[in-house]
Amino acid sequence: MAESTETEIRYVGLFRRLFAIFYDTFLLTAILLVIAATIMTINHGEPIETDDSFRPAYVFFMISICYLYFAWFWVHGGQTLGMKTWRISLQSDDGKNISWKIAAIRFFSAIVSWGIFGLGFLWSFFDKKNRCWHDLSSKTVLVDLR
Repeated sequence: MAESTETEIRYVGLFRRLFAIFYDTFLLTAILLVIAATIMTINHGEPIETDDSFRPAYVFFMISICYLYFAWFWVHGGQTLGMKTWRISLQSDDGKNISWKIAAIRFFSAIVSWGIFGLGFLWSFFDKKNRCWHDLSSKTVLVDLR
C-alpha cells in the first residue's frame, strides 16, 4: 500500500471563518473599550464629540489599533487568538508567512469585503479554495489545521 508523502491542504469555509472573526471581535472590543476609557479619562471624563477637533485623530488611532491587532498576529505566526481557537492559519498562496504590506492589503480590503453588504465574504462559496475578496487581493488563504 503506497503512502502519500504530501498531506492534502484543507481550506477554511465561511462559517468557521466567521466564528473566528466573532471571537476576535470580542477581544478587540475589550481592547478598544479600555483605550476609549483611558482617552476619556485624559479628556476630563468627556467623550470625543463629532465636532471635536481631535475626532479625526481619534478615529485614525482606533482604526490603527484594529489594524495592529490583526496584522501583528498575521505576521507573527499567521493566527489571531480567534484563529488559534478555531484552528485556522493564514498563509500566503505559496505557504509562507505574510509581510506587513500583505497584512495591510488584507486588512483594508477586508473592510471593503464587509462594506459591500458582505459580498466579499460570500464570494468564498464560489471559490474552490474558499477565498474571500481580501484573500484574493492579498494572495492569501486560510488553512484548516484540524
